[in-house]
Amino acid sequence: MNTLSISTQQVRFAGVCYLVIILCGVGSEVALRGPLIDFGSAEQTMQAINAEHMRFRLSIMADVVMALADAALAVLLFLMFRSVSAGLALGALVFRLLQSGLIAAGLLNLQAALLFDDAEHALSFIALHAYGYDLGLIFFAVNCFLTAVLIVQSGFVPRFFGVGIGLSGVVYLTGSVLRFVAADLHGFIAPAYVLPLIAETAFCLWLLVLPRQSRRAATV
Repeated sequence: MNTLSISTQQVRFAGVCYLVIILCGVGSEVALRGPLIDFGSAEQTMQAINAEHMRFRLSIMADVVMALADAALAVLLFLMFRSVSAGLALGALVFRLLQSGLIAAGLLNLQAALLFDDAEHALSFIALHAYGYDLGLIFFAVNCFLTAVLIVQSGFVPRFFGVGIGLSGVVYLTGSVLRFVAADLHGFIAPAYVLPLIAETAFCLWLLVLPRQSRRAATV
């Protein structure tokens, strides 16, 4: 039977990193930046950003923190699952790092939007950020598929978490592909993103509490 190859404290830190990712990711987009952006009106968007300049900047920094936590989590999950399959764990690490790197680089588009007085140009850079984010999520979808297999094969993480993470990958991949090939249909899949939020939050909470049986395995 496979056992955890890292300590209980490291697993808990992975849970903390995951929690930071969720809070910063949702907070930056939903609570901070999202309400300021209206892709149907460049002028209204720029007026909102100019009125809430620091709020927009804080949303960028929240995403920076999210990307840093994502890179740390990628390493911790690799250490956690390498005893299950070193190849799959390495693949998951690479694809998660690619995702965090693309999302971090895309934040330059949001910063560029602040440098333009012309509202149309600024909104174009904000739109580029959205495309860059979805590009990153394509790589994250692959990470989800690999992580799902690792969870199912592990024996120390409940299998239903693997099912949830795998379905999350389907949602991310579908939404991102639609963004590039059928942008008009992208809005229809928006409600489905609730599934990844639930699945990833559940896995995050499991990492934070680490059931007793897995805790004993971690000390083997």
